Amino acid sequence: MENTVIKIGGMSCQGCVKNISGVLSALAGVSSAEISLEAAEGRVAFDPQVVTRDALVNAIEDAGFDAE
Repeated sequence: MENTVIKIGGMSCQGCVKNISGVLSALAGVSSAEISLEAAEGRVAFDPQVVTRDALVNAIEDAGFDAE
């Protein structure tokens, strides 16, 4: 497993946090996704042989948020 921190922009409420958490958790290879509204970031544990960090960022962007 690898851990990464992704900066997330555009979150305004706990609904946003739940949305992003759900999107990431649904991806194959993601074992956990902890999203922080206050820190504007997500800490994701994932299997790099199954999913890439770029795919995580793209999933967040597809959900309507900024990610890097």
